[in-house]
Amino acid sequence: MVLTDDETIYIKEVLGREPNELELGMMDVMFSEHCSYKSSRPILRNFPTDGPDVILGPGDDAGIVNLTDKYALAIGMESHNHPSAVEPYGGAGTGIGGIVRDIISMGARPVVLLDALRFGHMSHQRSKYIFDYVVKGISDYGNRIGVPTVGGEIEFDDNFQFNPMVNVVCAGLVEKDKIVYGKAPIVGDVYLLMGGTTGRDGIHGVTFASEELTSDSEIEDRPAVQVADPFTKKRVMEATYELLETLDIHGVKDLGGGGLTCCLSEMADKGGNGSSIDLNSIPLREENMTPYEIMLSESQERMVFAISPDDVEKAFEICQKHDLSHSIIGTIIDKREFVIKDGDEEICHLPNILLTDAPIIEREAKPIDKIIQDVELSPVEPQEALLKLLSSENITSKEWVYRQYDYDVQVRTVVEPGDDAAVCKVDEDTSFTIGTDCNSTHVLLDPYNGAGAAVLESINNSISMGARPIALVDCLNFGNPEKPEVFWQFKEAVQGMADVASKFNVAFISGNVSFYNETEGVTVDPSPVVGTVGLVSNDNIKTMPFKQDDDLIMVIGNTYPELDGSQYYKTIYNLVQGYPPLIRIDENYNVSLTMQNLIKEFPTISAVHDISKGGLAVALSLMSIKSGKGVSVDITTIPSTEELNTEEKLFSESNGRFIITIPGDIKDEVSKFLDQNNVNYGIIGKVTSDNFIITENEVELINETIPELVKENTTTIETQMT
Repeated sequence: MVLTDDETIYIKEVLGREPNELELGMMDVMFSEHCSYKSSRPILRNFPTDGPDVILGPGDDAGIVNLTDKYALAIGMESHNHPSAVEPYGGAGTGIGGIVRDIISMGARPVVLLDALRFGHMSHQRSKYIFDYVVKGISDYGNRIGVPTVGGEIEFDDNFQFNPMVNVVCAGLVEKDKIVYGKAPIVGDVYLLMGGTTGRDGIHGVTFASEELTSDSEIEDRPAVQVADPFTKKRVMEATYELLETLDIHGVKDLGGGGLTCCLSEMADKGGNGSSIDLNSIPLREENMTPYEIMLSESQERMVFAISPDDVEKAFEICQKHDLSHSIIGTIIDKREFVIKDGDEEICHLPNILLTDAPIIEREAKPIDKIIQDVELSPVEPQEALLKLLSSENITSKEWVYRQYDYDVQVRTVVEPGDDAAVCKVDEDTSFTIGTDCNSTHVLLDPYNGAGAAVLESINNSISMGARPIALVDCLNFGNPEKPEVFWQFKEAVQGMADVASKFNVAFISGNVSFYNETEGVTVDPSPVVGTVGLVSNDNIKTMPFKQDDDLIMVIGNTYPELDGSQYYKTIYNLVQGYPPLIRIDENYNVSLTMQNLIKEFPTISAVHDISKGGLAVALSLMSIKSGKGVSVDITTIPSTEELNTEEKLFSESNGRFIITIPGDIKDEVSKFLDQNNVNYGIIGKVTSDNFIITENEVELINETIPELVKENTTTIETQMT
C-alpha cells in the first residue's frame, strides 16, 4: 500500500465508513504518485500550457498541436523506468505499447516514436544487459507494429546502474475534425472494452512505480511488469480506426497504469458523470480472478470506448472481424459515482472524487549544499582530448542503437536519426521536427539552469533543422520526493523549464512525472527530458553535415568560460562539480529567434548545428564525420564577451550557440542581418576536402584525418556490445 495514514483517515471521512478491500485497493492505485500527481501538481502549474498552436493541453492521454489546415499532431511522453529496471525487454516494450495507445486514444495514427534513455556505464555487466534488452524491447515492439523510431538520446552514468531511465515519445497525425477525447459525456452510453483479455500481469504496476526499488525488486516486483503483445496491438490499432470511422464514438481511452480503475473513473469524471460496472462481463484470460485483481490488472492492449447502446451490434461486428475480445462492461450514469456489481451484489460504491482527486501533499524543499573541491588539473593536448571525447560513451555515435530500429517504415522520415532532430513529412509542403534533450549532469549541478537549458537545447535543435518550435512535452525523472533535497531539485527544475518555455511562448502540452527513481539510497541524477515539435517547410529543411568545400564556417552566439559539468571535465578528468552553463534568457532568446529568422531569410545556408555536449570542437567534428569533409578554422575570433583560454574556446558548453556554413557570396548580407539583430558572431574558417584542422593565433592545436575521427566516434558501443 502507498496510502499514508492521513490519506486513509481522509478516505474514511469522505465515505463515512470503512472501505472494503477492493475499494481500498482501487484508491491505493489512484492515490499513487503515478496516477494522482499529488506531490507535483502544484509545481507543474508553473508550466505554460496554452499557445497559438495548441489545440489540447495537458490532462488527456496526449496533447494536440496544430500542423496544417487539415492535420494536427497528437503527442505524448511517458516513463517506464521501474519496469525496465526489473525486466528490461518487457518493461521497454510495454512502455512503447502504452504510449502508442495514448496516441490512438486521440483518434490519431502513430507516425513516430522516440526514446530518451539513461544507463550505467557499459563496463558494468548488468548495465550492459539492461541497455541491450531495453533497446531490443523498443526495437521489437516498434518494428512489429510498423511505427518508426526516429530519434532520441542516451546518457551513461554510474548512478543509473540500478535505475535506468526509459522515456518514450509517440506522435501521431489526426485530421482535426476527427479528434476524440478520453471522456464519457453522455448518460446512458455504454462502455465497450475491446482488445486483449484481462489477466494477473501488471497488478500494482503504478504503486510499484511510486516506490523506491530494492536489491530484491528484480524478483519480487516482476509480476508488476505488464506483458507486451505487439501482434495484438496491431489488430487493436486497426479495429480502433474502423470503430472511429464507422460509429459515432463519444469517448476513447486506453488501459494503462491503474487498469480499469483508472481508465473508467477518469473517463466518467471528465464527462461529468459516473459509472456502473458489471464485473462478470469483463473478459478474463485466467481462472478464479478476484474483483481486486480484475480492477487493478494492467494487462496490455485494451481499449475502452463510450458508445451509444444502438451501436453495440455494429461495434461487435468490427471487433469480431479483427478477432479481438470484446464486451459491454458497464453504463454511464448521471451520479458522479463509481459502482461495481458482481452479479446482483454491489461490491464497490465510491464517489468519483476519491478516485480522481487525491489530496495534494505539500512537500518540503531544501536546497542542496554545493561542495567544490580544489582540484589541480594537468593540461591535456587538445587533439588527445578531442579524440577521447569523440569516443566517450555520451558523445560516441549511437548508430548501434538506431540501426536496430526500422526508422523508414511509413516512408515519412525525411531526416533520419543522428542529426539534431528527426524530420517527418506531413504532406507535400510541410514536415514536423521532433527530438528530445537533457544534460542530466548540468541538472544535477544546478537544477534551474540545467533544466532550463534542456528546454533551450531542445528548441534550438528544432530551429537547427529550419523549423519554428510549436510545442513541448516532458518526462520529469527524479528521486524520492519525500526527501527535501530531491523535491527542491524538482521545484527548481520545473521553474527553469517554465521560464524558458514562457520566454519562447512555446507551451508544454503533455508530459509525465516519474518519482522514486532510487535504489537503496542511490538517487539518479535528476533528468527532466524535454521534447520539442517544430513546423518546417519541406523546401527549407536544414541538416548538420557540411555540404561543399570553401563554404564559410560561422559561430553564432557567445562562448563563456563554462567548463564545469562539461563532458570535457567528465571524460578527461573524471570531475563533476561546480556551476554548469547559465541560462542568459534574454540573450539566448535573441540568438535563437534570430537564427530562426536567418534560416528563413537565407535559404542557401548549407548546414546548421547547435553546440552542446563537448563544445565547439566536438560540434565541428560531428559535422565533419557526418559529411566526410574537413575544416580549416581558427578559434581566435570566436564570439565572446569575456576572456577565454584555449580549453574554454574548444570545449565550453555555453548555452545558445550555433554553427552555420554559408557560401561566400552571402557573407556580407548574413553579417549585416546578425549585426542588425545584435547577435555576436565570428567567421572562423571554411570547409575543406582535407584534414580536420583547428588553430589559434596560427598555432596548430588539432590536425586529424577524417577517417580517424570517424573511427574514434563510431566504434565504442560496437566494441562494448560484441
